[in-house]
Amino acid sequence: MTNLTRRDLLSAGAAIGGSFILPRVSIAQADSRPSVTIAVQKITNSNVLDVLREQSNVGERVFYSSLWESLISKNFRGNLEAVPGLATEWKRIDDQTVELKLRQGVKFHNGDEMTADDVVFSFSRERMFGDSEAKSRTTIKAFEKIPSPRPGKELPPDVIGVARRMWPDLVRVDAVDKYTVRFVNATPDVTIEGRLMRYGSDIMSRRGWEEAASYLDWARKPITTGPYKIVEFRPDVSLTLEAHDEYWGGRPPLKRIRFLEVPEVASRINGLLSGEYQFACDIPPDQIAGIEKNAAFEVQGGTILNHRLTVFDKNHPQLANPLVRRAFTHAIDRQAIVDSLWAGRTRVPKGLQWEFYGDMFIADWSVPAYDPKLAQDLLKQAGYKGDPIPYRLLNNYYTNQVATSQVLVEMWQAVGLNVQIETKENWSQILERGASRAVRDWSNSAAFNDPVSSLVAQHGPNGQQQQVGEWSNDELNKLSEFLETSTDRDARKTAFRRMLEIAEREDPAYTVLHQNATFTAKPKSIKWKASPAFAMDFRTGNYGA
Repeated sequence: MTNLTRRDLLSAGAAIGGSFILPRVSIAQADSRPSVTIAVQKITNSNVLDVLREQSNVGERVFYSSLWESLISKNFRGNLEAVPGLATEWKRIDDQTVELKLRQGVKFHNGDEMTADDVVFSFSRERMFGDSEAKSRTTIKAFEKIPSPRPGKELPPDVIGVARRMWPDLVRVDAVDKYTVRFVNATPDVTIEGRLMRYGSDIMSRRGWEEAASYLDWARKPITTGPYKIVEFRPDVSLTLEAHDEYWGGRPPLKRIRFLEVPEVASRINGLLSGEYQFACDIPPDQIAGIEKNAAFEVQGGTILNHRLTVFDKNHPQLANPLVRRAFTHAIDRQAIVDSLWAGRTRVPKGLQWEFYGDMFIADWSVPAYDPKLAQDLLKQAGYKGDPIPYRLLNNYYTNQVATSQVLVEMWQAVGLNVQIETKENWSQILERGASRAVRDWSNSAAFNDPVSSLVAQHGPNGQQQQVGEWSNDELNKLSEFLETSTDRDARKTAFRRMLEIAEREDPAYTVLHQNATFTAKPKSIKWKASPAFAMDFRTGNYGA
């Protein structure tokens, strides 16, 4: 009888194990698609992957177009114009109703086919609007067929707030048949199609929601239709996605995508150059030349549909007088910021609007002129005595944020404004009510091609600035309602101009600094095109090596 040592047994076990492992290895080797690691400044602010809770620049980058999809999509390889997404076509029934034909054969990450039932549920009380009556100007009760959330599935208040901001007058979504749905509004709305394509109006699996033990369990691993599905989410560390090979848009070109949180710019760049990362995001303009000195690398990107703002809390004693806020706006040399910190790679826009608005764009509008003398006169008229005014900001959440804040403080101090920086760790601290909330940084996007998507959605009665109690104006609120419900385009444009006059000149809610730009560095050997947005597109046809 042969005596087997412990080493012999271990060796035999390894050999036996290897005989079972080998076929699996060969299967893995058959998938020759590459995997990539993307170094980002931050993955999410909320530590969940729910688009209704993570309405942020960083969230858009890591999971919009990769994970979540809407009925009407944007052309991420063009100019973000509307294109068919999970719906193949749509039509107006009347001023309050839009009907859409769903794409057949779309598979969720759990293998289920997407149907009208999933779409109806994605816009339901249980998913979007919470236990209370959906907020409508006509007080119509919405979605009565959908039960209230069960214990453990209660929606966070910020999810409900975003949903009501996006859809203030949605009455119901009807399933006409398995592949046809109708969105019915309580009021006329020329922007229903735009609301359907905006970030947040995305479709989820109803079964995926119902099988999740709690809201948090679902929000950390939502079941959606995108080209990539979640493997692992480690909040504040990484998000790993893998190819969804049943994706309706074709087999994804990457096997895996790993978004890795790397807050420091230098670390992102060094990791890229060493080969640790294949993409490095949020590259400041002053670093582009250094990266491209290496002929193997390039930096892509440019301006996007997002503006950087400084936002005011008019409840602060030093900002209650609009003359003081107006002084802030006239003390800023915006072009100097663009030239010095952005190397001329962005621009000073015409206020909180974009040419993307088409005939609603007000071409003869402008931001407040740089006029230090006027700023000093306004402060004198206001009786400002030099009391300190806090300025809350994060540590480079936005590209060049700290450098920009330092320049702004110098400009404000030059006209007599005693502004003092207070660095905070997160957005909760930035928005926290209290005596030190006065001035803060922000950015606003154009979610679709109408001013409702920005000025109304972000500063109107349901917008974040009013919801957190920073600012309100009765006339602007009435005009917001008119802009959302009128079908008279000329009258809407007149109302929009008046809203800009209020929010940017008479009773400043904010002041626009510059159009935002985003830059991503990568090896030239990777064939990939950056989108004119924060979102990164890794679908079929937009990656090659």
